[in-house]
Amino acid sequence: MTLLYKSTRDAQNIVSASQAILQGLATDGGLYVPTELPKLTLDFDELATQSYQEVAFTIMSAFYPDFTEAELRHCIDSAYDDKFDDAAIAPVVKKGNDYYLELFHGSTIAFKDMALSILPYLMTTSAKKNGVDSEIVILTATSGDTGKAAMAGFADVPGTKIIVFYPRDGVSKIQEKQMVTQKGENTYVVAIDGNFDDAQSTVKALFNDDALKQKLAENGKQFSSANSINIGRLIPQVVYYVYAYAQLVKAGEINNGDSINVSVPTGNFGNILAGYYAKQLGVPFNQLICASNPNKVLTDFFQTGVYDRNRPFYVTSSPSMDILISSNLERLIFHLTGDDVAQTKTLMEQLSSAGSYEITPEMKAKLADFYGDFATEEETKQAIEKVYKEANYVIDPHTAVAASVLEKYQAQSDLPSLVVSTASPYKFPRVVVEALTNTETDKDDFELVHELNELSNVTIPTAVTELDDAPIRHNRVIASGDMKACVEDILEVK
Repeated sequence: MTLLYKSTRDAQNIVSASQAILQGLATDGGLYVPTELPKLTLDFDELATQSYQEVAFTIMSAFYPDFTEAELRHCIDSAYDDKFDDAAIAPVVKKGNDYYLELFHGSTIAFKDMALSILPYLMTTSAKKNGVDSEIVILTATSGDTGKAAMAGFADVPGTKIIVFYPRDGVSKIQEKQMVTQKGENTYVVAIDGNFDDAQSTVKALFNDDALKQKLAENGKQFSSANSINIGRLIPQVVYYVYAYAQLVKAGEINNGDSINVSVPTGNFGNILAGYYAKQLGVPFNQLICASNPNKVLTDFFQTGVYDRNRPFYVTSSPSMDILISSNLERLIFHLTGDDVAQTKTLMEQLSSAGSYEITPEMKAKLADFYGDFATEEETKQAIEKVYKEANYVIDPHTAVAASVLEKYQAQSDLPSLVVSTASPYKFPRVVVEALTNTETDKDDFELVHELNELSNVTIPTAVTELDDAPIRHNRVIASGDMKACVEDILEVK
């Protein structure tokens, strides 16, 4: 049986991998999941000898069977090249007693590069395969990193436009400067007066707006998504979990088959869901540790079985996790129901109408793979300071959340543990410097970059140094309720 993709909300909605990549969000509002997991035998002794690109081909060819070998190798080789500043692409380093999977060596110094470097190639290849000659409009909301990484990937790609919405006061100054200086005649960045959930909810609504879709079609355009709801984003993330385990085997840190824990800073649930799929494929993960910041809707879900977004929204030092509606959780919910589209749809409708839902005891019993907890702002700061003092290693606040929650879990487990490090500390210099010096400062973020350099002796990434004199190219600010009108204006489809 050929692996296809089905919607979490309609059993009849089945498409090929390339069609799922092109659509992004399923036409019924659901998310695409594989009709079955690939039957792979992961030989980690063999994988340990392979490059990142070779491991990527093994995993992606299993999940994207309608791509030819030549097509897929072109996508992989084009994505994972010298735009990454480490030949390993995603190196694993040992600091103290734990291991850190560094996913910030790409062009925007955040883990989103791992998938968004390849998505434009997957998408344009998918368009050709399906005879699509419409202009593909990437419409996305970002809590800080997706937007820049997506624009970097799609900038000046023929046949595409990309529109990114972000919360004006909900990202770091470095993140914002990265976005508003983005080059590319097909890139558009818009700040909204609202939070990430406002942006994301409206983007999803626009995808499902039939009248707008008709307008786009009449003008030779169609929407697609660069968010982690797109399986063209999700499957490439599975790769680095397989690769990380193989690298630990290669280094002799673990034996092939040893169980390890993995702690993932989690907002929209895509990154940790990729770890869940990796475990299903045979990566010996003991516990998938879902680490949240004070917006701990996922912590409460894993501890109680109730998902409730009706709560205060906190702007924190780890802004990419400032999320109360974790879109990718729908895929896990679907699997917990035994792939029951009616039950999944009912729960998602409850989330939309009432802001909460509760899973059944039978579903909750299937959550044993996950451990959920959160780190306060003070605990996040303490984790940055502790890792620096004990291991002479500087981590960003998102990674610090994962390290803090891992330490809480380790009271009940002595297995080797992998922390997923999702961003360079240079992306959040104010938080990191203030944590390391135990002082607040009124210096601007770019002054703090140089102070962080003196503290850490880590080279300042090009992605940051080039921002110093980069001109502002995008300065639109709108109310969240005006997002549809803004899209129509940009695309000239009023």
